[in-house]
Amino acid sequence: MRGVVFDGKRVEVVTDLEVRPPGPGEVLVGIRAAGLCHSDLSVIDGTIPFPPPVVLGHEGAGVVEAVGEGVRHVVPGDHVALSTLANCGACPDCDTGRPTMCRKAIGMPGKPFSRGGRDLYQFASNSSFAERTVVKAVQAVKIPEDVPFASAALLGCGVLTGVGAVLNRARVARGDTVVVIGTGGIGLNVLQGARIAGALTIVAVDTNPAKEEVARRFGATHFLPSADGVREVLPTGADHVFECVGHTGLVRTAIDLLDRHGQAVLLGMTAPKAEASFPPAAMFLDKSVLGCRYGSSRPQKDIPLYAELYRSGALLLDELVTASYPVEEFDRAREDAEAGKVARGVLVF
Repeated sequence: MRGVVFDGKRVEVVTDLEVRPPGPGEVLVGIRAAGLCHSDLSVIDGTIPFPPPVVLGHEGAGVVEAVGEGVRHVVPGDHVALSTLANCGACPDCDTGRPTMCRKAIGMPGKPFSRGGRDLYQFASNSSFAERTVVKAVQAVKIPEDVPFASAALLGCGVLTGVGAVLNRARVARGDTVVVIGTGGIGLNVLQGARIAGALTIVAVDTNPAKEEVARRFGATHFLPSADGVREVLPTGADHVFECVGHTGLVRTAIDLLDRHGQAVLLGMTAPKAEASFPPAAMFLDKSVLGCRYGSSRPQKDIPLYAELYRSGALLLDELVTASYPVEEFDRAREDAEAGKVARGVLVF
């Protein structure tokens, strides 16, 4: 079968990939569409260290083809969106509704794929850049069949992360003020999360002026090419500032833009050893800096919720899909993503 493989030096679309059958508590999914997220690109450029060879992709949707022993919530033929959380469901974090903190779901990549007799790693417990993948049952979330696969794929990462950061982590309230630095795939979902939450003023900041129209469509009330102008819109600062770029200098910027009792939420992925600096005295007025993994999400709860918000017209998904590419055109999809030409490019099988 086809798949996108990174061997540590280069990326290749292969046709001789194999995947094992599902074991107990697992699901085999035929992938129909998969979003190209910057996390995939970060594996290629080394920002996210990951052992090669690896089958890339972590934002996918498709059809259940087979289930292992004990799986009851999905059956062959069901449409599913895939999460990256292979959480155990039994530890204290899972039991208290924090599956993103499950220690068994982080740093334990499996090897369900093989090629030419050699095992390949699975990226983010998902690897949706393959025609078929095997995931833990908890990762396969049933969705309505009228949600297009290309749109449904984005529920599994970009939407969970961006909207979830607003609703679950920051808990933005009606009437709050929000600044979003960076309006790529994650930033756009933060914007629409803030709109759904009822934020009063939503300022999008991006150096690319071509992004203004789409930013406003997703919820921005103001668009600025630089954070320098934020204080003209919000003289006392913002209740919430989301850094969606992954630049250490912008961490300081996010903190500087906070009002009293404000919170800076860090979503952009920096290099593992990168450091940011800010004056601690700036925090004494009850300000805070929050990390956020995967939108602090609970995928089996949140993905169906977001699917229904999409069906009602409140959540934009189709508008996120800027371009679709056959999987064989991965290089072109990668080039467009790196050039900032797309909100989200989607690979289709």
